Amino acid sequence: MPILATALLWGTTGTASSLAPAGAPATGIGSAALVLGGLLLFLTDRAAWSLPRRCGTRERWLLAVGAVAVTGYPLTFYPAVTRTGVAVATVIALGSAPVFTGLLGWLARQGRPGGRWAGATALAVLGCGVLVLGPELAGGGAAVDPVGVLLAALSGLSYAVYSLIAGRLIAAGHPSAGVMGAMFGGAALLVLPVLALGPVGWLLSERGAGVVLHLGVITTFLAYRLFGHGLRHTSPQTATTLTLAEPAVAAVLGVAALGERLPAVSWCGLAVLAGGLAFLTLPGRR
Repeated sequence: MPILATALLWGTTGTASSLAPAGAPATGIGSAALVLGGLLLFLTDRAAWSLPRRCGTRERWLLAVGAVAVTGYPLTFYPAVTRTGVAVATVIALGSAPVFTGLLGWLARQGRPGGRWAGATALAVLGCGVLVLGPELAGGGAAVDPVGVLLAALSGLSYAVYSLIAGRLIAAGHPSAGVMGAMFGGAALLVLPVLALGPVGWLLSERGAGVVLHLGVITTFLAYRLFGHGLRHTSPQTATTLTLAEPAVAAVLGVAALGERLPAVSWCGLAVLAGGLAFLTLPGRR
């Protein structure tokens, strides 16, 4: 399934970004990845070039709002990681996104969330929280920064908004690659000043360039091509829930590639998360 493949690619983000040079700012890493990946999404698809011209006024506004929402994710998530840590920021951002998507989709009359989705999402969010916060829970926990929590929630809201907008435009008959290319191309231009105004010397190093290349090509360009394709066959509400598989991939990759150790409570959270996603994806009774 393209959405789960997207989560698999996104799960490499933490491991890749941890290899960045010591002086690389978190916001700069995210901005550089968005500039590279967004421009690739835009330049490699002709439908993205012509989509703003072929759209009506209302759809142009949706594209503009989607580009702003795409820009908002790295500008809120990476500062949230700095303030409150990777674990808390990841749980709040990814855990809040399906909730925001369900509520906003209902308010925008894009479908009322069903009981199956609500139950699976509750299980997946619970499992995600226990999985990622397991080491802190086992160690007694740590102080949580309120501003960091707010920024992480805003990043979840940004993710929900551009997922809903992309799903709506794709459902209206526009090509998925063109929709993602137009939104991310616009976001790349919007975030370019943020990158230019910060320190950029780290980009000239071999490690810095390699990290941005991976994040831009694999976790942005390729991942969002798959995500857009998945939205053609999956509702945004279901898609954002399925991408909760990302922390599971990141955790397993950390154990396998970085030698990290997970406490028993985290493995229990992983099982609950897997159960929630299986409940959502397996066919139900008629």
